[in-house]
Amino acid sequence: MNQTFRVDLRGIVDLLSHHLYTSPQVYARELLQNAVDAITAGHGPDATVRGVGLIAIESADATGDGSLTISDNGVGLAEAQVHELLATIGRSSKRDELGFARHEFLGQFGIGLLSCFMVSDSIEVTTRRAGEPTVLWHGRSDGSYSVRPAPAEEHRAEAGTTVTLRPRPGCEHLLTREAVTELATHYGAHLPHTVTVDGTPITGGPAPWELVEGEDAARRRTRLAAYCEQVFGFTPFDTVDLTAAEAGLRGVAFVLPMPANPAVPAKHRVYLKQMLLAEGAERLLPEWAFFVRCVADTAELRPTASREALYEDSLLESTRDALGAGLRAWLVRLSRQDPARLREFLRVHHLGVKALALHDDEMLRLVTEYWPMETNVGPLTLAEFRDRYGLVRFTPLVDEFRQLAPVAAAQGLAVVNAGYVYDAEIIDRLLTVDGRLEAEKLRAADLTTHLERLTAAEEQAIAPALAASEQILEKLGCNLLVRSFEPSGLPALFLLDDDTAFQVDLKEAGEEVDDLWASILGTFRTEEEPRPRLVLNHRNALARQVLALEDPELRATCLEGLYVQALLLGHHPLRPADTAVLNQSFLGLIGRAVAGGAR
Repeated sequence: MNQTFRVDLRGIVDLLSHHLYTSPQVYARELLQNAVDAITAGHGPDATVRGVGLIAIESADATGDGSLTISDNGVGLAEAQVHELLATIGRSSKRDELGFARHEFLGQFGIGLLSCFMVSDSIEVTTRRAGEPTVLWHGRSDGSYSVRPAPAEEHRAEAGTTVTLRPRPGCEHLLTREAVTELATHYGAHLPHTVTVDGTPITGGPAPWELVEGEDAARRRTRLAAYCEQVFGFTPFDTVDLTAAEAGLRGVAFVLPMPANPAVPAKHRVYLKQMLLAEGAERLLPEWAFFVRCVADTAELRPTASREALYEDSLLESTRDALGAGLRAWLVRLSRQDPARLREFLRVHHLGVKALALHDDEMLRLVTEYWPMETNVGPLTLAEFRDRYGLVRFTPLVDEFRQLAPVAAAQGLAVVNAGYVYDAEIIDRLLTVDGRLEAEKLRAADLTTHLERLTAAEEQAIAPALAASEQILEKLGCNLLVRSFEPSGLPALFLLDDDTAFQVDLKEAGEEVDDLWASILGTFRTEEEPRPRLVLNHRNALARQVLALEDPELRATCLEGLYVQALLLGHHPLRPADTAVLNQSFLGLIGRAVAGGAR
């Protein structure tokens, strides 16, 4: 035999309060939503004409008995509809039949009135549909309800509904004038209806997305800046009007005047049919648009069941693309109308634009022409670098750039530091878009090919000392080269690219672990063991003097000192072995100096 489920209303209320809604304060939003839907149903196309819809709220301060009432001049309900709509949870088909589930209405889930049980143990609804008698519905949190004709003193002369809440213990503060005014203003300040709290209107001012007749651009900027300061807490760098016709969306994006963390999702303020839906809506805009905060009103995007976020579907995805296109168009417009302001924007928010440039040709053009990248000849845009040097020579790592920049510059090699986020990828993409561009990746190991080799006579003169010196550096896992290069004041250069560094780390790690892990790490090692290089500068007098030393112990100490100094100049981390060499060479040279002074 088939039986129906029994529902514990107290359990449902507990579920709503602890898992669906974030706060009992949403009762005010749900009451406003029901009133707006009733007005929409009762007045049809005229419902959005300001002044047609009336919503009057009386707080506990006004009623005098601790209760709260909210009245509207909407469609009202007949007795049969009261049973179907107010006493049935989640029956969407019946809501369709009665006309309360069309997309014009805010409520779509049939559970909004239950939120009132989070602040009240009983709900009274006095309602009248045109041509029908006034009906009184009384619902209780234990799951029971009653319906009866309203007594004469509660009879409504016109169609509409009044809801009365009596506070649960501990919730009295939520029904006071101060709390109700704050909540009603928070959720409903931009509704197209007249909403009052204890006779005081809380609606009437223009919404940020609205164009006010007679308001010029300067006054609108001032109004929007004041709104942004009040709601988001900052004065915007600029404001951008956004639209998405498919979602019936109008909005304004406020550009942050300070850097934003791209790893933290941007939170936006979203209204649904001019009632606040969410203050912290995420994923309304593309991920790269983390530099703006948005306020928007939509007619078509779907809310989640809690009505505190947007439902992720194909419409939201297409809306996100449309809003991203609007921000992109603003950037293009800024580049053509005010390049100096675009450069100012890029100084703060280049990461977002660079992220977009990876798959958008117009944004790639903006980055190429307006974003100055770090080079060893000063800040230059890629366009300026290309025009001046032809070949775009770059390093993909910041540490490598620090090693190579001064030496490469002294050899007449201009190098771009592409070690920052997206820079190397942008150069790679620019190569695919601009067929005329030539680029070359410069690695630490490649620099030696640009350094001048010694003459045969010079190599022969230093050959004995070089062989002995190589043995010293062999102990440090480093190869020795001697080249002539500028600047002549630099005695030694330590060259280590990331591939070599990886192999060195693998070798050191393999020596510290057991045989099993050593064999696993060994599978990643190359057959030919690469080593970093210490390049002595033959044009440097001190380097030549070290190689010419006849005392092998002193030459070893000096070489170790030059090795550590080259590490430090290249911003390389010191291993324990390097620290030991630093102490040994430093103390050894001090000992030599003291001994010489004593004689």
